[in-house]
Parts: sequence; structure tokens; C-alpha cells
Amino acid sequence: MTEGLTRRAMLGAAGAVALPRGALAAARGAGRRRLFAGGYNKEGGAGVLPLDYDPAAGTWRAHAAVAAAPDASYGVRHPRLGLHYLVQEGSDGQVAVFRPAGDTWHRLARLSSGGADPCHLALSPDGRALAVANYSSGSVALIRLDRATGRPLGAAQVVAHRGSGPNAERQAAPHAHWVGFSPDARWLWSVDLGADAIFAHRYDAATARLGETKLAYRAVPGSGPRHLAFHPRLPLAYLVAELDNSVTVLRRADDGSFTALARHTTLPPGFTGKSQAGAIAIDPAGRSLYASNRGADSIAMFAIGADGALTPGQTIACGGRWPRHIALLERDARLLVANQHSGTIDAFRIARDGRLAPAGSAARAPGVAFVAPV
Repeated sequence: MTEGLTRRAMLGAAGAVALPRGALAAARGAGRRRLFAGGYNKEGGAGVLPLDYDPAAGTWRAHAAVAAAPDASYGVRHPRLGLHYLVQEGSDGQVAVFRPAGDTWHRLARLSSGGADPCHLALSPDGRALAVANYSSGSVALIRLDRATGRPLGAAQVVAHRGSGPNAERQAAPHAHWVGFSPDARWLWSVDLGADAIFAHRYDAATARLGETKLAYRAVPGSGPRHLAFHPRLPLAYLVAELDNSVTVLRRADDGSFTALARHTTLPPGFTGKSQAGAIAIDPAGRSLYASNRGADSIAMFAIGADGALTPGQTIACGGRWPRHIALLERDARLLVANQHSGTIDAFRIARDGRLAPAGSAARAPGVAFVAPV
């Protein structure tokens, strides 16, 4: 019962039967990591999929999907309470709160995200507020949380973005795609693909409310900014843009604004097809940056210098199709890629210089949009 599944056996994982508690404990023995994947039901998903991953053997085991968490395209974990907040992406956007207990996930609450197609979440540094990016409605929402229980306190405060871009198909209106709090909790930043902008919303930690909104950075017209990642020590951020497949190095200021320092393509040399940049991640030591290319179906690795500058280091095939999300397992030196269209999670070994190499078999996770530790 403790052996991982082969790739062929994983094809039936979505309908797997939950293991008894004793067998589950044995399966999650030394070296195994408890993970879960979220994704889209319309692409074959059946809710959140709990997974066991053995990085040394490169094998996976899937358990019964959590049907109460449909279309969970992104989630965050409360570091103190162990709760998971998951978006339910759809025209009537929802945010749900779950508490995992072994292979069972208990839903504690669910409420409106205040908009359509929520796609990203962020917890405030003090854990008192949850921010949501509503893609289709082009808005951000702030949900106050009970400090003791982590449960939502009332309806969300919603702030609408304004703006558009030159790409008539993708940028006719604002499309919030990412949210994140500043380390000093003075600002909530939001990245908007449709408006070609990063917005800064004043955040009052005492009341867990948003105040004034201002433009923090105007991106290259038509670039379609998607996600931000922050350097662990330097006042720098890295902006991945979906429509022009780029990463921009930004310097952040105390007033919440950003200034561009350099810009790099994420695509492999000589690539001429259609592609959309997706995820971005930085290792905790601040030495390597990774970005995914959906269409080129690859992962771009950049070395990060002592000053935060990027140097292209490697481009490697992602192992599947449409790499929507990437997750770093630091202690295992592994990078996991959620390949949405192939419905697989592919693992890569991270060398000391940050370069990647395929590691073991892939997990089957239909419609996968993200993968994260429990």
C-alpha cells in the first residue's frame, strides 16, 4: 500500500477510493509530501485532488477528489490556522474555506468573491484579511477574517479597476489577475492584464479595509501583465506579462510605486509560434527565477545576480501541455509544473545552479490549474 502509482495507473486517479486512515498514514511515511491539486471541472476535474508525492522515488498516489471544491483554480493556506482558502472560478465567483483532516476536507464557509471568475488570492501579513482578484469583472475584493478562527466576517469590500489596452480581444476591459500585500502591510497591489497596469490600494491593517487606489506602474502597452514575484531581500519585484511573454525587473518604492529596470523574453530562442506566459516563481534564496510558457510549453530559468538582475540560464520542455502554475518544494529541490491541457503534474529536479532536469513520472490531474502543499 505504500508504493507510488505508475503513470498508467494514475490515469484512473480521479475516481480513486479514499484509503482507510491507517493505510493513509502508512502511505504518507518518511519522504512523502502531502500535496493537493485544484483545477477545472469542465476539463475533467472533480474537485480538489489530494496527492501524496515521493520526491526520492518520483512517484505519486492520488486520493478521492473533494467534490465540494469545484473549479478551484487557486488557493492559499493560512500559516497559523492551517485553513485553505480556495476560489471557485465562475460567473458567480465564490471563495470557500476548508480545513483538511487526513484525506478528508471539511468546508467551513463559502461566500461571494464580489465579482466574476476569481483567479488569485492573498492573505494579509497579520492574517486578518483575504484579498481576491476577480478576472472577468476587473475588480479586487477584500474579505475580513476572524483573527481566532480564520472565518470570513461579512461580505467583501469590492474595488473596481479602470482601464483597457490595445489588444481588442483580451484588453477591452480591466482583468485583475493577481493580488499581494506589501511587506509593511501598507499596500495591496493588484496586477491587471486588461489595463496593462499594477494598481496600489491603500490598506488599513487596523480596520482591514482598503482606501485610495492609485496607479503603481504602467506596463508596456499590449503586454498584458499577469503575476508578480518578489525578491526575498532586495526591494525588487519581477512582473511576468502574458501577452508579450516577458519578465520585467521592477524596483519598488515606499510609496507603493514601481520603476522598470530591465525586460527579458521568457520564450526559447528561435520560437515563432503562439504562446502566453503563465506562472512565475523565485526560490527562497533569491538565486533563481522560473517562468512558464503556455503554447511554447516550456519553463524558462533565469539566474538572479547579487543585485537582482536576471541572466537567462535555461529553457526546458514542461513535460506536458499548457503549464499554468509552478510550485517549488525547497527542501526536496523539486519544481512541480501544473500542465492544464495535458492534465498532468510534472516534476523537475533543481540543481545547485538552478537548472532543471525531469524527475520521475507525472501525476494525472485532469484540468489542473495549480498544485500546493497541504
